[in-house]
Amino acid sequence: MYPEIMVIPMREELSRAGIQEARTAEEVDAALAKPGTTMLVVNSICGCAAGKMRPGVRLALQHPTLPDQSVTVFAGQDREATDRARSYFEGQPPTSPAIAILRDGKLVYLMQRYIIESSTAPQIAGELVRAFDELCAKATA
Repeated sequence: MYPEIMVIPMREELSRAGIQEARTAEEVDAALAKPGTTMLVVNSICGCAAGKMRPGVRLALQHPTLPDQSVTVFAGQDREATDRARSYFEGQPPTSPAIAILRDGKLVYLMQRYIIESSTAPQIAGELVRAFDELCAKATA
């Protein structure tokens, strides 16, 4: 674990973008118990989170179609919350960073680290926007 003072700016980068932080397993469960779509971001101290994932998420959140809520956990810091978040990823290997979309608590989309590492922030944003449009758009009558 890193000293908390080191990760505060990395936490705040997503919090300032409107993403709720979950630091306990109970907070993760409460967030994912809400109906609708949830983007769950597994944050990390690594370079690909700093240079690609967090900027890509922030760009994607400027799109008009968004998940009903967005939540983040911090891998390597809030282990209980991160372990609980990953338990919703239904048999997928644990990686960080990662970006998931869940509908009514069920995984419908997962961007793993290997995709984040090989993409730019704009590419990540573009892929998230595509996923938002496909998975988070509100039904119209």
